[in-house]
Amino acid sequence: MKQSVSLIFTVAITLLGLLFVTFMIGRVMPIDPVLAVIGERASQAQYDQVYLELGLDKPLIAQFAIYVGDVLQGDFGTSIRTGKPVAEDIARVFPATLELATIGTILGVVLGVPLGVLAAVYRGSWIDQLSRLIGLVGYSMPIFWLGLMGLLIFYGILGWVAGPGRLGVFYEGLVPTRTGLLLVDALIAGDWDVFKDALSHIILPACLLGYFSLAYISRMTRSFMLEQLNSEYVITARVKGLSEWNVVWRHAFRNIAIQLITVIALAYANLLEGSVLTEIIFAWPGIGSYITTSLLANDMASVLGGTVVIGTIFVCLNIFSDLLYRFFDPRAK
Repeated sequence: MKQSVSLIFTVAITLLGLLFVTFMIGRVMPIDPVLAVIGERASQAQYDQVYLELGLDKPLIAQFAIYVGDVLQGDFGTSIRTGKPVAEDIARVFPATLELATIGTILGVVLGVPLGVLAAVYRGSWIDQLSRLIGLVGYSMPIFWLGLMGLLIFYGILGWVAGPGRLGVFYEGLVPTRTGLLLVDALIAGDWDVFKDALSHIILPACLLGYFSLAYISRMTRSFMLEQLNSEYVITARVKGLSEWNVVWRHAFRNIAIQLITVIALAYANLLEGSVLTEIIFAWPGIGSYITTSLLANDMASVLGGTVVIGTIFVCLNIFSDLLYRFFDPRAK
């Protein structure tokens, strides 16, 4: 019971801190929120009216309290750029980012975990060197450069994938939006042409994000496995004559599975919040592209709303991984 209360208190304080940071960002930015709403040609009377409506005449702590109350009700304000509620805009663009990050994480896990395990088992071999090279390139190469090279080679020269965007112009509007996940909606509608076109558009940016996820997951998996393979219980298991498969996968890998939960959750959260450049390069209509476009248009309500949503998801994924860790590992309780 005490742990549950402590966890709830920690989450509440963390989210409150997140809201405070985003609130202060909106206040320190060199953008007049009133002029952003009414424009520079408005009269002084209009300026004063909107100034009062926004509550800017109140003390800073009162403004923050109002801001927290609005956010808790799902009210992030109205977007200057689209003229719609920010919450509505985020609900429209976020599924695109979710779909992209999910596929990227799946690719990173499916390829990164086995690669990390093999690199640890065959330490010093060509597999280990390949794993290190992949990790080095993944951490060193700018994602915008890899994205541009990917478009040039696989779209421009080879023609293996579709170009920027989420769907071809010809296929837009053919599938009703149910989940917001285009691949899922196409499957539900049974429209295989739309599914193939959407898959052709998402495969390249998803592989790009999956590569960065793979670099992180494989490196952490290798580190965890090396620690386990040097443990006494592994040496004992080998002395008893157990096969290498049983030693590696049934004993050593099972002991790192709990740690990998946290690693995968962090990798997923990083892709959700860090896919901004990828979305810009591939003209992907996700939340990263939405925040960037809003920032360039001085639409701070949209920027702060998107930041709060991404930050909240990041915190929740961390808490979720911590709960899973405690559930599967009694020592953490």
